[in-house]
Amino acid sequence: MRASLVRRSALAASVASLVLLASACGGSSDDSDSKSEAPSSSKSAPAAAEQSDVKALTAAELEKASLADGDVADHKIEKAGAQDILKAADVTSDKAECLPFAHALFAVPQGKPVASTARTATTEPKASDADTSGDMSDKDIDDAMNASMDVSSTMIDLASYEGGDASDVVTAVRKAAAACTAGFTATVQGDAQKLSGITEAKVAGGEEAAAWNMVAEQEGTKIPFGLVVVRQGSTVTTFTTINMAAALGKDVKLEQPTSVVDAQVKKLS
Repeated sequence: MRASLVRRSALAASVASLVLLASACGGSSDDSDSKSEAPSSSKSAPAAAEQSDVKALTAAELEKASLADGDVADHKIEKAGAQDILKAADVTSDKAECLPFAHALFAVPQGKPVASTARTATTEPKASDADTSGDMSDKDIDDAMNASMDVSSTMIDLASYEGGDASDVVTAVRKAAAACTAGFTATVQGDAQKLSGITEAKVAGGEEAAAWNMVAEQEGTKIPFGLVVVRQGSTVTTFTTINMAAALGKDVKLEQPTSVVDAQVKKLS
């Protein structure tokens, strides 16, 4: 499997390497990981007209409001590299109505933002209960390896807008998600990825919030993804999450990055 699928969602070289390994080993993740327990209870969206007097954050203000390392416990926060920033033309969809969702998933700012920033948030590996002080059993080795791979990485994109454009962006992504539950194919810089099992998930935060789980498939490898979209004032933030263990087909449920979302909304408030 090519690394572009993971690069746009996790942006970590270690994740890319693990997904390449998963492809070589024939690993896959069950589609059930993409299903949510219940629909989102997001706050109702205010009319775009009510946002017309909200000032867009400047590039300097947005940079200051973006997460920095130390803002989220047990996470490493880094600026996204230039190679990870995509333009709208880099992401296409076989269904025009699904394009806003594809852009949100692959962290492409929509419309005409005043400014945008990108970060990655990676969880620290969880400690294993396995005894590593002496000779390890096969189970201890498996447990230790599984714990080291149970790491989630989130691509965070912030974009500020004038007037009611921020609310319009959230509305467009919601509409696209509703229209594309049957799935579609997104092409990212020439690499086609089939997205399926798009289901709404629970989320809270900001003035508007929505979230979805799904499965992306490329060259036979299936990877669970999570997407959260939050509007706070004139800024829309997207959070795209992948878990290393889940990408390798381990029995790990992909969780939404609640602590990351909360921390980012707090800095924008």
